[in-house]
Parts: sequence; C-alpha cells; structure tokens
Amino acid sequence: QVQLVESGGGLVQPGGSLRLACTASGSIDSFSAMGWYRQAPGKQRELVAAFTSDGGTNSGDSVKGRFTISRDNGKNTVALQMNSLKAEDTAVYLCFASQQEATVLRVYWGQGTQVTVSS
Repeated sequence: QVQLVESGGGLVQPGGSLRLACTASGSIDSFSAMGWYRQAPGKQRELVAAFTSDGGTNSGDSVKGRFTISRDNGKNTVALQMNSLKAEDTAVYLCFASQQEATVLRVYWGQGTQVTVSS
C-alpha cells in the first residue's frame, strides 16, 4: 500500500510563497503520474500541477507562471513551489500518485495540507 505524506502548508499573505512537499513510502519511479490537486470549500477538486505518464508536466491555467512542480527521485518526493500567492489559491492541497498494475490503474491520495492566503 502506497502512502503519501504532504508537508509545507500554512498561512501566508497575498504575494507570498510556500513550498509543499509530498513524500511517498516507496519509489516514485513506479508511478505513472504524480502531482497535486486542490479543493476549496464549495468547489470541485482541480488539478494544480502534475508529472504525467509521458514524462512531461501539466498544470492548471490559474497557476501557470506562478507554481512550479519538481521531483527528487532519490528522496521519493515531489515538491510544489508556489509563488505570488493569491487569496483564491486558498484550498486543501492533495498529493496524488497513480500506478498502473496490469489492467488496473490505482490512484493514491495523501491526507491533504491546508494553504490559506490571507492578510
């Protein structure tokens, strides 16, 4: 069973920065995709940024140019650097990883970390 543990959330003022990290219990090389979603109260879960199965990255339009996803395979960690934060970035940020096992695609989620952008 894969476990994902997020860290780095908190309270930050508009225009500030935060760095989130997601550490997996095993090698992230085995994942077909890995990254971050977020969910704000009363809103649908939306993609923030992720490494995709073809080796590239994908990110939501609202965070392009402000957020950067990176990975450290040696530490089994994917990080999300968030700059120029806005109030509308306030949400629970959830790490996910997907793993293809024969014909079954398994998706794992972390417990989430709260990011609050407020003055």
